[in-house]
Amino acid sequence: MLKRHQEARGFSPPAPSATPAPPALFSHLFQQPMNLTSSKNKEFEEHYSGMLAEYVTAIAWSPQGNTLAATSANGEVVLWQDGELTTLQAGNGQSVDCLAFSPDGKFLAVGGQDGRVKIWQEQELIATLENAPAWVDKLAWSHTSNQLAFSLGRYVQVWDADTREVVTTLNFADSSPLSIDWRIDGQYLAIGGNKGIKIWHAQDWDEEPYILNMPTVSVTMAWSPDGKFLASGNMDRSVTVLEWNNPDPWVMRGFPGKIRQLAWSEATTKLGAPILASSSVEGIVVWEKLEDENLGWEARVLTNHVGVINAIAFAPKSFLLASAATDGWLCLWNKAKEVSQILTGVADGFSTLAWHPQGKLIAAGGEKGELIIWAKILRGQGFGRS
Repeated sequence: MLKRHQEARGFSPPAPSATPAPPALFSHLFQQPMNLTSSKNKEFEEHYSGMLAEYVTAIAWSPQGNTLAATSANGEVVLWQDGELTTLQAGNGQSVDCLAFSPDGKFLAVGGQDGRVKIWQEQELIATLENAPAWVDKLAWSHTSNQLAFSLGRYVQVWDADTREVVTTLNFADSSPLSIDWRIDGQYLAIGGNKGIKIWHAQDWDEEPYILNMPTVSVTMAWSPDGKFLASGNMDRSVTVLEWNNPDPWVMRGFPGKIRQLAWSEATTKLGAPILASSSVEGIVVWEKLEDENLGWEARVLTNHVGVINAIAFAPKSFLLASAATDGWLCLWNKAKEVSQILTGVADGFSTLAWHPQGKLIAAGGEKGELIIWAKILRGQGFGRS
């Protein structure tokens, strides 16, 4: 169980340390033999398959769900709409590593190896922000405005797409930012990296950030969809969960490797809390909050993959969890408990995945450049081609 770290309260949460949880707790579970679950009732069928020139680095659906954007290690930026691929940027040999749609779907931003942040409005390139020699590999739009935050060396810059001006430049200082995430209400911007997470108030960028100190590196970090929790997956094989307005985080240890991926559910349990999935090497741990605050969060381990998991995500408003790995499997976990279907179709492994905003499609990218979309099968109406 994930228990709250007990130390004196203060403005900055105390550095998580050895919460008693023996590494052996998970080690034998992560080494269980492969579960060859057959797909008795197919939920999804292949809807589209295409190719990019190289490893698919990132994919994202527009908020309206009518467009899927994808980028590659060769520098390609493409849009999928109604079965057709449109190229916004041809491959140039320099990797594009991150992309995101603005909350209104009007803007698409990408960043990559060449240090440029490019913003398209529909299919017109409207801005190119030159940041070389910095490598832009993290970016995120606010959920409530057209403000874009992106990594810039040891800084994060916030740029406004409406005014086309830089709003602020934030000094993370301790390392390059490894994750950037806005809270759902747009009030706070969290940045993770070496020594923990810093959280800035978007209404007053000059105010000193709230600091969640850690004696390790925050590798990946995410706000829960309701904005009540902030989770961090760490280099020292731990997961930290901070409940907003409570300075004592929960900490869990004993994973087989660093925490690579985190995903929160939009759906909530009877307690009104979302569930959290975390992946480390080929294993997944799902956390569910318990009623007893002292006990914290209960864990269950999901094992089926035999390769490193590159992406995990919950379907919208659901506990259906998807995981994509280097073993070439995209596993669908019913209620985040057991495999209900395994999707395949890549020559090597999967690199990334993204759910359609309504959950009726799921897209994934491959290590060899594959771009695949599966559609939910509509029962009683033949096969779904929505």
